[in-house]
Amino acid sequence: MQDLIKAVMRFRDERDWKQFHNPKDLAISVALEAAELLEHFQWKSNEEVANALKEPGLKGRIGEEMADILLLLISLADVAGVDLQEAAWRKLRKNEERYPVEKAKGTAKKYDQFSDEPFKP
Repeated sequence: MQDLIKAVMRFRDERDWKQFHNPKDLAISVALEAAELLEHFQWKSNEEVANALKEPGLKGRIGEEMADILLLLISLADVAGVDLQEAAWRKLRKNEERYPVEKAKGTAKKYDQFSDEPFKP
């Protein structure tokens, strides 16, 4: 991950683009790229999406949109002073607490919708 972060910063700096990278515009760019990702799924059933993902062309375009989002998040983390890896690990640990396996397994409920009853298979 550190190699990717360094490569993104090098790419940006070689082009003197840091001057355009501010938290607001990078956050907007993340949302715009996420919308472009969503376009590939719009109006398709889950089955249609599964079949479409078997097509190398579409899978490649979806991968590019996902990569755009990742690269922008790396840039946003840089200008915001956020250690993205640490933030992700922290959030994962928090989610593990909020969604214990015994309560969350097999359900799409949000953590505040769990009953006090333990999970029963």
